[in-house]
Amino acid sequence: MPIEALAQAIADIARIDGDHTTAIPQLSLHRRSLRTAPVHCVYGLGVAVVAQGGKQVAHNDQVTHYGAGQSLVSTVDMPVAAQVTQADAARPYLGMMLTLDARVLVQLASDLDLPPLPRDPPAFALSLKPLDAPLLDAATRLVKLLQEPALIPSLAPLIQQEIAVRLLCGPHGPYLRQLVATGSPSHQVAQAMAWLKQNFASDVPMDDLAARAHMSPSTFRLHFRKLTGMGPLRYQKQLRLQAARQLMLNDNLDASATAARVGYESPSQFSRDYSRLFGDAPQRDIKRMRQLPAVARA
Repeated sequence: MPIEALAQAIADIARIDGDHTTAIPQLSLHRRSLRTAPVHCVYGLGVAVVAQGGKQVAHNDQVTHYGAGQSLVSTVDMPVAAQVTQADAARPYLGMMLTLDARVLVQLASDLDLPPLPRDPPAFALSLKPLDAPLLDAATRLVKLLQEPALIPSLAPLIQQEIAVRLLCGPHGPYLRQLVATGSPSHQVAQAMAWLKQNFASDVPMDDLAARAHMSPSTFRLHFRKLTGMGPLRYQKQLRLQAARQLMLNDNLDASATAARVGYESPSQFSRDYSRLFGDAPQRDIKRMRQLPAVARA
């Protein structure tokens, strides 16, 4: 099945620019008729597919470009700056995002007769691969199912399970299997990251976080950096700053109140860190964000 079939299926549902939730809760569709500014967000466990146009995801100094016919799997919550780079009115950017369930992946991985992981399995949290024909077919069928709402409750879980199986058995498999393999370093770090995401505003000694992963502090930092490309403190800081930006943008909080809400004791340190990540002081950045069309900053 050609990638154009998936693009058409997305276009039939996402008829205007924006991010479209669907009757399948784990599935969202995305359309843009112009390139966008970089948007700082957190990619969770899931697979993103570009059907038309192009996109890039920046993480620290690493930039991942992907276009039509490629899939990006994120295995843990990753702070990134995402940007649509190829889109116009004649050929808009069209993509889909499917959230994956870690518990389902664990069960499927235990049921499947999968080859052993390599001795030094890939551990980085982002995996970019071409879509193979069976995975493309399953993704297209899932999107087309939105046109048959009466069948969604019965068929959507089956197609989602098929996609999960194909991801585990395909080129993305070593990344996902390393994540869900109980006792693996990636699995232990991912559990600590999930806890940190829920408690990012608290002052958490890194030794305590390492203990949650059942590792020494030095080993924890090593595996954390290998998985995310950054240390635990920097990861926590990015979670705080991204939450702060959303609070100011959506709840009209000032910088001082926001700094305290996300765990900063010093408003001046908050402003310095914010400017370093987003390129401008908090109030100026929020003013600029509000002047952008919604689809240009989403």
